[in-house]
This record gives sequence, structure tokens and C-alpha cells, in this order.
Amino acid sequence: MREVDRDEFERLVVAELDELPDDMVDGLDNVVFVVEDRPEDGTLDLLGLYDGVSLTERGQYGFGEMPDRIILYREPLLAVSEDEEQLRDEIHVTLVHEIAHFYGIDDDRLHELGWD
Repeated sequence: MREVDRDEFERLVVAELDELPDDMVDGLDNVVFVVEDRPEDGTLDLLGLYDGVSLTERGQYGFGEMPDRIILYREPLLAVSEDEEQLRDEIHVTLVHEIAHFYGIDDDRLHELGWD
């Protein structure tokens, strides 16, 4: 796959977020979406990460609370994609996967639902 710079990659992420169903994104309170090149360990094994406390595990947010983050890793996503269509699909699946973690859905349940 050709190189996709950070700005273009972020545009693809925003486009895929816009494609998600309203009922999936409307409940995302105090969540930011972040693009990073790679995970901290430098590997290409992780496509995305939910960094926060799921709705099923938390109480109310207080004033000044830092937002949860959904991180998409650009280089790993590029590495598993042969073309832009596949990249868009991988971004979409990664967004759904990490948003599911926000709602308290674990990897086992995602696997049962076919989102792995």
C-alpha cells in the first residue's frame, strides 16, 4: 500500500466515524479520538486501543475529568492494508472494536459477534 500521511489518515478516520450508526456514537461522552503512528512498544501488532474506564465500570465523571481516548495506530493499520478500500475497512472495524470497549463489551463478546 502507498504511504498515507497523518493528515490524510485522520481524514479517513473522520470519514469512517461519520459512517457509524448514530446510536453507536451518540452515547460517547467525554471521549476523544486520537491518531498515533505506533503503540508505545513500537510494534505493529496493535491496531487500536481504548484508554479509559468503560461505562459498565464507572460512576459519574467529575468536573475537570480527563476524557477517555480511542487511539488508532496509523502504521499498523497501513501494514495490514493492501489498498485504500481495505484500509477504510480496517479503520471501521477498529473504531467499532474500541467503541465497544467504551460500552463495556469485551474481546470474547466481540469475537462471538464476529468483530475480531
